[in-house]
Amino acid sequence: MVKVFLKHGRDESLRRFHPWVFSGAVAQVQGSPAEGDIVGVYSAEGQFLASGHWQVGSIAVRILSFDADPTAPGFWVDSIARALEVRSSVGLFPAAAEPAGELPPKTSGCAGPLPSDDGPLPLTMPRVARFSGAVAGPASSAAAETNCFRLVHGEGDGLPGLIVDWYDGVCVLQAHSVGMWRAKGQICEALRAVFGERLKAVYDKSSGTAPFKAGLDLVDGYLWRAPGFDAREAVVLENGRRFLVNWEEGQKTGFFLDQRDNRELVGRYAAGRRVLNLFCYTGGFSIYALTAGAALVDSVDSSAKAISLVDRNIQLNAASGGSAGLPLDNFASLIPPTASQRVPPIYEAMGGHGCQGQPAHAAGQEVAYRNYCEDAIEFLRKTEEGKYDLMIVDPPAFAKHRGALKNALRAYQRLNAAAIVKVEPGGLVFTFSCSQVVDKITFANTVFSAAAQTGRSVRILDRLCQGADHPVSIYHPEGEYLKGLLLYVE
Repeated sequence: MVKVFLKHGRDESLRRFHPWVFSGAVAQVQGSPAEGDIVGVYSAEGQFLASGHWQVGSIAVRILSFDADPTAPGFWVDSIARALEVRSSVGLFPAAAEPAGELPPKTSGCAGPLPSDDGPLPLTMPRVARFSGAVAGPASSAAAETNCFRLVHGEGDGLPGLIVDWYDGVCVLQAHSVGMWRAKGQICEALRAVFGERLKAVYDKSSGTAPFKAGLDLVDGYLWRAPGFDAREAVVLENGRRFLVNWEEGQKTGFFLDQRDNRELVGRYAAGRRVLNLFCYTGGFSIYALTAGAALVDSVDSSAKAISLVDRNIQLNAASGGSAGLPLDNFASLIPPTASQRVPPIYEAMGGHGCQGQPAHAAGQEVAYRNYCEDAIEFLRKTEEGKYDLMIVDPPAFAKHRGALKNALRAYQRLNAAAIVKVEPGGLVFTFSCSQVVDKITFANTVFSAAAQTGRSVRILDRLCQGADHPVSIYHPEGEYLKGLLLYVE
């Protein structure tokens, strides 16, 4: 195994369990590692510190373990099982992990390389655990009404560079590093070992996330499918609401799971309000507002495909009749637009309704929802003041690297100032940033500047973040990428 030695005094962060080794901290490398190889990291004095994936760039090593051997049998199964145990502990999965005496035999069932038989590092072997095949007890109410969640969240689960999302038995994997991309076959086998018959498929969607300069054959596809499984999309449950997820063609892995708790919070405040959902994607916030009894919900996104999915999700929830505790009066009498209502051809071809402001009407009621395929910032600029008393401002990442930070902060300030100006007095604004390089203090200061620019009185009612299935390692605060504020505007 290749050894990476650090410069004198550059090992403090590893001793505090930070999962990255920056290239500037490396003194020498004994060997010639290929990108994605497992390497050992040592202090200048030769003390073993950690092991992880070697990579090209400012981050030289992504740490997988500070004591265990990532090449040993059982490493991936144990890592996945521990991640699932966290989700079970917060009520997102109805069973519990238990120690397993033996691992399942290696198979060639998953695409990709199988685990190595090379000798292990002289490190402590972790306990091996996997999920039992049977449910340990009655499912919690949360697990009964939610069957989609993030299973592995990179550094937050001790697996830097790996994302795995669970959609009712389908695991969608995204590798953000060469090491994780090369290990996807082992990860797939571990998922099969942990979930057993509950697993329906493992889909690799790394073409847009793995380093493109590494010369990898980045083609999305199935690593494994259960016999007879041929679906490419599924209707999943989140807090009893239904959403159509297409993991092959949708953004990210198919759905923005990190906003689950914030969507539920919007539902608590939405009853009787006139709601504007900007950058709505597939309408998650809109569904929660409608099921809570909002008087009006307008959804805006520049993507015609997204707007079509908003309408499909609304119809899904209208047809379902909801679940216990969900007041669905707004959906009870919703009917699709009639043939006489004009729908632009691009939406008609997709089967979408309610596009470009064409409403889906409720019999004997005001319009319940309208969908607009427009630029969200331009839509907000044209909106009359006081039209809405609850706004959701959830833009895509304006800054994906530090070089874009200055322009991103200006964009966040302008967008939030416009929302604060337009919302009705006594209204609420849910505003978010998912840019990792914009920390929560910087974001709050930017929103402060936006509020000061408007001259209106603004209170912070709540500070928002990603859900519990997107954990943040206390040793890696950079993992807290989603931050938000709930504002009350006088």
